[in-house]
Amino acid sequence: MERFFLYDDVEDTKTRFVSFTGKRLRYDLAIMQSNRFFGKVLVLDMQFNRFAIIGTDDLEEPGYLEHVFNRTEEEAEDLREYLIELLA
Repeated sequence: MERFFLYDDVEDTKTRFVSFTGKRLRYDLAIMQSNRFFGKVLVLDMQFNRFAIIGTDDLEEPGYLEHVFNRTEEEAEDLREYLIELLA
């Protein structure tokens, strides 16, 4: 079988590892910046094995973080506050 690639690129990224405690949970994140994401960042939740490409517009979307990271509204609020500071 012949493999058909849509793309196969190598790109340098800037990755930040951060761990912090919120009001309810501890967060262990890897945050990757790349030209591929059009100004957004790839946020990897290393504790719960979930990830999302996030920009400031996504943080304003009601329920977005709760959905992609499978968190309650209260749990997602700590993450939202941190990401708003990071992306500002």
